Amino acid sequence: MSLKLYGWFSSAPALLIALILHEKQVPFEWVEVDLPKGEHKKPEFIANNPFGQVPTIDDDGFIMYQSRAIARYLDEKYPNQGTQLFPKDLQKRALVDRATWAELSHFYRYGVPILFEVLNKRFFSLETNPNTVEEAKKNILAKMDVYEDILSKQKYLTGEELTLADIVHIPVASRLVEEAGVDLGEGRPNVQRWLNELTNRESWQKVKPIFRNRS
Repeated sequence: MSLKLYGWFSSAPALLIALILHEKQVPFEWVEVDLPKGEHKKPEFIANNPFGQVPTIDDDGFIMYQSRAIARYLDEKYPNQGTQLFPKDLQKRALVDRATWAELSHFYRYGVPILFEVLNKRFFSLETNPNTVEEAKKNILAKMDVYEDILSKQKYLTGEELTLADIVHIPVASRLVEEAGVDLGEGRPNVQRWLNELTNRESWQKVKPIFRNRS
């Protein structure tokens, strides 16, 4: 029985887990959960995820939710398969945890509101709030200046090796650039180099049809 990934086509955390599954070379079945129709609030879904959120995975009866917890589970279950998301060294792993959680506060926090505004207009015919977009854009570009400084000294966010800390950025970063027109790398050559490598990964190219087929 292949692993089942319950997600919504426009959920960045769900797309992240699909991306990680490709990175780890783990076969899976994508199960679409229609959030606008409230499918994530139905009793059968709540039974697996009491918070009623995606992503949720069913790995032959073992249920997990929360994207970063799922990522660690997959990396530890398949330590010698595909991309290693966490280093074995304790201190290097701590740096990955630090950068991964920092992404929530300094990147996801400002990137997702921009995408919400774009998606609300596209899929739900709701008016975009330009103030929300501009404020979030201002904040995320300021954070990119910090990223530029970090990436000017090393290839990836935690050193010379690709880790989960880099990969977690892909779903939001790619869509900010391609769909929202936010040039994250403008005037930041090291950020641009980093983004180019990440968004051109084969794993992300395999994930793109999940949302592009609905766009």
